Amino acid sequence: MLPKYLSFLFLFLATVLAEEKDVLDLTDDTFSHELERLENTLVMFYAPWCGHCKRLKPEYAKAAELLLGNDPPITLAKVDCTESGKETCNKHSVSGYPTLKIFSRGDVVSDYNGPREAAGIAKYMKAQVGPASKELVDENCLKSFLASDEIGVVGFFEEADSPLAIAFHAVSKKLKEKVKFAHTTAKSLLEKEGHKNTIVLYRPKVLQNKFEPNIAKLEDGVTVIDVQEFITKNYFGIAGVRTRDNAAEFKNPLVVAYYAVDYVKNPKGTNYWRNRIIKVAKDFPSLNFAISSKDDFQHELNDFGIDFVKGDKPVVLAKNAKNQKFAMKEEFTVDAFEAFLKDLESGALEPYLKSEPIPDDNTGNVKVAVARNFDEVVTNNDKDTLIEFYAPWCGHCKQLAPVFDELGEKLVDEDVEIVKFDATANDVPAPYEVAGFPTLFWAPKDSKNSPVKYEGGRALDDFIKYIAKHATDELKGFDRKGKPVKPKADEL
Repeated sequence: MLPKYLSFLFLFLATVLAEEKDVLDLTDDTFSHELERLENTLVMFYAPWCGHCKRLKPEYAKAAELLLGNDPPITLAKVDCTESGKETCNKHSVSGYPTLKIFSRGDVVSDYNGPREAAGIAKYMKAQVGPASKELVDENCLKSFLASDEIGVVGFFEEADSPLAIAFHAVSKKLKEKVKFAHTTAKSLLEKEGHKNTIVLYRPKVLQNKFEPNIAKLEDGVTVIDVQEFITKNYFGIAGVRTRDNAAEFKNPLVVAYYAVDYVKNPKGTNYWRNRIIKVAKDFPSLNFAISSKDDFQHELNDFGIDFVKGDKPVVLAKNAKNQKFAMKEEFTVDAFEAFLKDLESGALEPYLKSEPIPDDNTGNVKVAVARNFDEVVTNNDKDTLIEFYAPWCGHCKQLAPVFDELGEKLVDEDVEIVKFDATANDVPAPYEVAGFPTLFWAPKDSKNSPVKYEGGRALDDFIKYIAKHATDELKGFDRKGKPVKPKADEL
């Protein structure tokens, strides 16, 4: 009998192999030959030690399984750039991992810039290799098209070149990577479905509920704008399923319910809570709603100070049109949710602010701003201000720290404030935007609502020259070029 740990290892390896059985493993010796015989191939160039590659691999394997039997055929393949595929990776200028490229008969079609989760990968690749809209010739084609768990948009046209049909096809080409399209001019199908010169959005069975229609129809639109607005308005329904890949499509004001959303393993349990969200949300048309997996969006929960979601009930968080944050503090019930939304609409809720405590002593030459004292330390300080938004773990920030301290000391008697702000522990206030660290802004005292991003050098002399030039009032210790001013005789 195998020792217990060996049995576990065998089971683990067997599972991994089973998961990747539909992914073609390519080497320098097989790459060209295999790709030349394949009509459409997505290739992942990877390194075994790469963390992003490890996270992508199971999703990639699931996508390969989803694409089995697709017409036209799509193959997913992978190349190990550290071992048997070094030469191939060099040939295709692979410099980071994972790198994904789309091939057709051995030729590179394009880089892959789509989603990184299974359903999204499969959907993206289908859009790349097939027509933007699939033609339906009979009832069986329509049934097959609507058999998946994806939302589908179908154009029913009496004339293939009608204004609505032309607009439909223009939009399908534009949105083919996100939306599944089909069209028909078959008279038998038009008559059976009862749709003529109409675009119909079909919700898959798994997303259907008693609070909204299973289909949405556009009958009087004729322009590209009409068609696109119809799809945008109706695509997600009252409460859309928000994933990491489509999150940017949900706009404020947005209310999100976070819980164990899983339409693969637990569709019934997922819809149990979604239907309760929809039941209330339908009466608040001014707000947008979504459900999200609490595991996939832990970073958003962290931004509201939530480290762990206990139990099965949804945690409800919201952002208004001003991007202010609000959290429903009560345990989820339909009544509590309704009360929360009423207070949100009326402006009765106190925004949530992620902030460190206000420092007890803030008399240093470099002032410390946190979210709760930002107005006092920066916005209303009546001084020109240079602000550094930093992260404690950032190497460049650590290198800048002693320079900033020296700068604060040099300008201690000037009408200028030097400020630092930990952007990982505090909400960054508008209008400041921070995408990397350190990020620095210059905020003149008379125009604090229009700060300017500092793009200059980070040596002490660079900062002094910049501040001397841009200060509202000329500095006492430096001229406009940043050169020290000699003290007058009566000041000696």
